[in-house]
Amino acid sequence: MSRFAKVDRLPPYVLSIVNELKLKARRGGEDVIDLGFGNPDLPTPPHIVEKLVEAARDPRNHGYSASRGLPNLRRAMARWYQRRYQVELDPDSEVITTIGAKEGLSHFILATISSGDAVICPDPCYPIHSFSAVISGGDLKRVPLHPIEDFVDRLRETVQLAWPRPKVIIASFPHNPTTATVDLSFLTRLVEFCREYELILVHDLAYAEICFDGYQPPSILQVPGARDVAIEFTSLSKSHAMAGWRVGFAAGNCEMIAALGRVKSYLDYGTFQPIQIASIVALDGPQDCVAEIVGQYQARRDVLIDGLAQPGPNPAWKIEKPLATMFVWAPIPEALAEMGSLEFSKQLLEQAQVAVSPGVGFGPSGEGYVRFALVENSHRTRQAVRNIRRFLRDAG
Repeated sequence: MSRFAKVDRLPPYVLSIVNELKLKARRGGEDVIDLGFGNPDLPTPPHIVEKLVEAARDPRNHGYSASRGLPNLRRAMARWYQRRYQVELDPDSEVITTIGAKEGLSHFILATISSGDAVICPDPCYPIHSFSAVISGGDLKRVPLHPIEDFVDRLRETVQLAWPRPKVIIASFPHNPTTATVDLSFLTRLVEFCREYELILVHDLAYAEICFDGYQPPSILQVPGARDVAIEFTSLSKSHAMAGWRVGFAAGNCEMIAALGRVKSYLDYGTFQPIQIASIVALDGPQDCVAEIVGQYQARRDVLIDGLAQPGPNPAWKIEKPLATMFVWAPIPEALAEMGSLEFSKQLLEQAQVAVSPGVGFGPSGEGYVRFALVENSHRTRQAVRNIRRFLRDAG
């Protein structure tokens, strides 16, 4: 018998296959353009870095911090919700700081899910959304996300047929990996559904500010009654290019916030205090840096999609432009669809020196797609476009 039953429940991480091939190619001297791993490459704005340095020089900030986050940081997040969504939050009972949205969400599932409890996730989805349930000992139920206009109806069918009833639904809009976006009326239907069936609604709003062409992602907490059933996770990783800093937040239902805080009190002492202090400056300081970051992602999006769609001697690959996230979700060209997303990704890496993520790595419904991460500058992205178009030509 295995000594690690929880680990054995986790399937092989499909995304790691392409990553290992990428590392092998780079060790062999190949210039791989990495559009696979969603690791933001943009520098953190200087005024945030300067505040970190200043705070780090103060020895009073070198000890343990509070796992719930500094009170002033929680107040700054409450002010962010007020400015952006006109949502008023109590920073003492309805906001908590997390070590990134990923840690916060997975620890919340750990706090609320027991063996046999069912968790519903859209399929495809960001891997921690589904596997947080598996790690916690729960039962995972996947519900296809698309067509998105019928998603709540499919949720209803799943819940009505399940016994015992599922306990949690994890959603995320704007969506990773598919870049799907919704409006407030969609979130209202989702909240009303969770209230009807007394389900906990976990909403990952990691891409709240990475949005294009006039689209503004709504918050679940804008919906009347949402705080009866919902907790929402946000992050500074993308909006302020602070991915490695590991600063996120949870906001919403006070009992859910308390449950997360109780678990965190046993597991961590919070983010390094100078990082929290600098994060206050990130939230309350000038926000033109966010617009600049968004502008760079949009420019890369346009270089990639416009370049692949350009008519010419090489085949065109037409992809819909996303309204949000730092990703592009692309159906495999029809002529090559039979090889599947994993083999297509391998071939793209080996023949075009471009790494992408196979859609099947995000769930069964991701088959037939690949995900591009907009994490290379426009010059490198143009090179990727040339390589990909040459690969498509040679592949027939």
